[in-house]
Amino acid sequence: MRTTDFSAVPLAGQANAMFVGATRYAGLGSILLLSRRFFRMVKQMKRMSGYRWHTVYYRFPFTLGTIAFFDDRDALLKFARSKTHRDLMCWITDNGTRHAKAGFIRLYDADPHGYSNGVWRAEDTTMSHIETFTPLSTETAGPPVHRS
Repeated sequence: MRTTDFSAVPLAGQANAMFVGATRYAGLGSILLLSRRFFRMVKQMKRMSGYRWHTVYYRFPFTLGTIAFFDDRDALLKFARSKTHRDLMCWITDNGTRHAKAGFIRLYDADPHGYSNGVWRAEDTTMSHIETFTPLSTETAGPPVHRS
């Protein structure tokens, strides 16, 4: 069901701003040194107004990344300005490549509309498919979901 009401979905689905980032650390020692700073930062992030949800991911051999969701871009940017986040970013970057070899950050905004079904649907609890796919940028209407 297409919708603009995400009040019944999990917290990540209620967010309107998303952060995706990763850092390739210099080695296991850097990751171990990171842990206390990182957990302090996550504790603060969870207490901030506008925080919705986050997860951490790993890529071999020394890359750790974070995906975090916030109510809006301002809430996300306020977290980025926080002391614990600023201190962590300075620790990562202030010593050349001593602690980290690479990193990136991307920010995304949610479209106001999306999809929900069943118990996550604010309108009712119906499980149903949409009649047509969302149109591509080159289309005026999307094709039917069920083709005859």
